[in-house]
Amino acid sequence: MFSRAVLLLFVLLQSFWLSYGVTVYNQAGPMNPTATSGSSGSQATLGNVGWISALNAYNNVRLQPPALPSPMPSTSFALVLPNQAQHMSGLSIPQRGDFYGFSIEMSVVEQVIGKNASFIQVPFLNLLAALTDRGNDVRIRVGGNTQEMASLVNSLPNNAMIAKDSSVVTGSVSTGQTPTLDYTTELLYLLANVSSLVNAKWYLGIPMNDTTHLRLQIAELGDAILGDNVLGYQVGNEPDLYASHQRRPDTYNVQNYFDEFGVMVNGIHDDKQIKNANKLVAPSLQGTWKAEDLWATGYLDAYSTSISVMAMEHYPDQNCAAEFPNGGFGDIKDPQTVFPNYLTHASGVQMVQPYLNSAGIAQQLGKEFMMFETNTASCGGFPGVSDSFGSALWAVDYGLQMAYSNFTGALLHVGGQNVSYNPFTPPPTNLSLFEKWTVGPVMYSTIFVAEALGTSNTSRVVDLNANGGNEFTPAYAIYEHDTLARIALVNFMTEQGGVGSYNVTISVGGGTTGEATATPAQVKVKYLLAPSVSEKDQVTWANQTFGGRFAADGRLSGTEVIQTINCDQSANTCTVTVPAPGAALVFVSAAAQAGDDPSATQTYSTTAVTNRVATMTIDPTALAHSNGHMGDMPLAGTSKGGANSATSTHAMLSYSRLFYLLFGLVQALFWFR
Repeated sequence: MFSRAVLLLFVLLQSFWLSYGVTVYNQAGPMNPTATSGSSGSQATLGNVGWISALNAYNNVRLQPPALPSPMPSTSFALVLPNQAQHMSGLSIPQRGDFYGFSIEMSVVEQVIGKNASFIQVPFLNLLAALTDRGNDVRIRVGGNTQEMASLVNSLPNNAMIAKDSSVVTGSVSTGQTPTLDYTTELLYLLANVSSLVNAKWYLGIPMNDTTHLRLQIAELGDAILGDNVLGYQVGNEPDLYASHQRRPDTYNVQNYFDEFGVMVNGIHDDKQIKNANKLVAPSLQGTWKAEDLWATGYLDAYSTSISVMAMEHYPDQNCAAEFPNGGFGDIKDPQTVFPNYLTHASGVQMVQPYLNSAGIAQQLGKEFMMFETNTASCGGFPGVSDSFGSALWAVDYGLQMAYSNFTGALLHVGGQNVSYNPFTPPPTNLSLFEKWTVGPVMYSTIFVAEALGTSNTSRVVDLNANGGNEFTPAYAIYEHDTLARIALVNFMTEQGGVGSYNVTISVGGGTTGEATATPAQVKVKYLLAPSVSEKDQVTWANQTFGGRFAADGRLSGTEVIQTINCDQSANTCTVTVPAPGAALVFVSAAAQAGDDPSATQTYSTTAVTNRVATMTIDPTALAHSNGHMGDMPLAGTSKGGANSATSTHAMLSYSRLFYLLFGLVQALFWFR
């Protein structure tokens, strides 16, 4: 009897301790006050809880689709395409199926990839498996602004893998400050274990904040632990923003960077523990400096033997005023106003235009040319835009435009809970026992582009300037092994009054192409669809979905539907309808049709959870500077910024404590009755 009483007391104390362990800091940064709020699909009830919807990753902003263009583009047009690449002008260099990858901020690795080498986030593995099944592998960069202040340490309290030291910070108070980020070798073993399960390849970041005391350990150990799974080492992140972020003097310029990069290169080559000293990624300019101004210093002549990837980082817009009202970014932008800017072919064309010359230089030097970090808008994106189906169509068009323009890859940035553009977001730690991940619409774009380019590494892309070059109905042809294999069709319009969809009549060979007719007896089509461009949750690829908010485990669910369209070979035509909005991937060649469905994807499951019910920790400190994210993730936020106050959710936590205390009491009475 005495022992039962002791156990009962222990359970009650444990219940009280668990409930008391709830910690919620201030609600994350403000959303755009001019945006319109509304319900958000199947998880609207949860999303309407104040502290959840205050996180931009789960915002309830639902925009109005733009009106149909005036004048309307033709809703019926023809594409006459040669069957052989030799008769098609303007084709890109051969592209790989892993064209789209991910850029993951170093500070949020624990939440996105895994807590340690033994605890890997299963939804993350499943998402990667979906891509590697379609593109052979997936390229991932771990770094960003937080790599610049990262230091390897032997160990951290509580066996942590990553921790921040807020006693040492850099950056501007108005635009966020970055503390030192400490990490252990466990991080690299985690990445190695991911690569052992799915074919993931990594880019790692070497800090460049202090060129008098080089910290090269991540490259030394990266080579030793990850081996060939390391694709390269990014040396410095956005050096053209060092001055504005108060990491260098205001006078810092391209020549200063040229000199400092030389110090880094020499140090890396002198370090005998680094086996891949010629696999550097640079210069990773954000756009404040023109690339041509840096090339004019002789940068490429001096360092091209050490650089394997010429990299740039660019976003089409920024939402910094909403996150940093006192940061000098002007007026807050209205998402409804900027939304149409993403629903046009012109956006992708304008994005690549400044880099066409540099892409050509990269080809001459035999280098890869990558958009190393990108997404819809810096400073976290626009709620209602960055997490809408419109962003998926934008990313499909943008990705294929980059491929056509001879980029060799692009990495979509992944931030924390307070960004709206994430391809995927794990639930806040306090919900991780009973909620799943949230997969953003742009994740579907990576699947589309991977299937469009295939696994042969021979795909060459051409912008067809379709429908008289109309900006709402772009189309691309993909030639594989020098034969027409696939056609990608995009429709940026949303149907209104039964108007918006369009029909494309495709003819292969014959006519003006100088070839015999080669239209197949039938084509297969996969559709990327949603009810409107403003939709957030009901997105499907070939009728399959990752699920809505807090509903994804990283696997596509539902019955796959591949449309078969019979062609008129006597007329040499096939007619394909593209819904409004939507994108269609048309499989033309026999080889493409035979391989249009990936093999059964290896998926993963687990019963493990990230924490006990009551370790509810949300620390929404500002983690953004320029391009990256305004990303706040629990456990490992890395930038000094917002006030950490629990007052706004004090009442909610009081109820939580009472709930867990009562739960413990009922549980104890049940055990010891």
